[in-house]
Amino acid sequence: MPDPSLGIEIASASLRLGGRPVLERIDLSLTERRIGILGRNGSGKTTLLRLIAGLIAPDTGTVRVEGFDPFADRRAAVAALGILFQNPDHQILFPTVEEELAFGLAQQGLRQSEALARAHAALAAEGRAHWAGVPVTSLSQGQRHYLCLLSVLLMAPRTILLDEPLAGLDLPTQARLARRFAALPQRLVTITHDPAVLRDADRVLWLEAGRVVADGPPAEVIPAFTAEMARIGAEDADADLAG
Repeated sequence: MPDPSLGIEIASASLRLGGRPVLERIDLSLTERRIGILGRNGSGKTTLLRLIAGLIAPDTGTVRVEGFDPFADRRAAVAALGILFQNPDHQILFPTVEEELAFGLAQQGLRQSEALARAHAALAAEGRAHWAGVPVTSLSQGQRHYLCLLSVLLMAPRTILLDEPLAGLDLPTQARLARRFAALPQRLVTITHDPAVLRDADRVLWLEAGRVVADGPPAEVIPAFTAEMARIGAEDADADLAG
């Protein structure tokens, strides 16, 4: 049986994609309530999140969430883990709001009628009952992002994985979502390239070229990351063509 107290355990996990090393011998034990994974684009942080979610498996090493393998045991993964992608259009599958919200519940074994009833109740509780039958395409980017979060919350996961959760949103939407994230009881694992998003985290990991180069409280990791990014930004080093 899954044991939430065990958290997320990654042992000597490595992964290559397209013949290129993306993650190199990652060893982590993650039990904190608010965990941040910080890194530049291409550092491997999204791949690490997908590994934790069980969407991919490591070439070598192991990944365990609450004691189970999330890649091999998808039923346990659906119950324990929720994931919110950066682009809601990569997550939304159905044409109307009520269908999108009901889908995850149906995946957990609820009858469609009960799943729809719960979806309607959730929308009413959020002051959005009028959203139920509307096309998802009529929602703004921020509203679609909110819909994806509500869909995840309806499934009651114990850990939620957030992929650049505030990127591309206007400031009022960022503020509303940040307040909602802060109030959630679940463990949150947030990946971002923006240090400000992680200032209230319990623990921050800095990933660079597929390796963890720093791991600790935000007051230690964020200044080191910011200084290194400033150093790199001061160099005119982007002229070489990609190999």
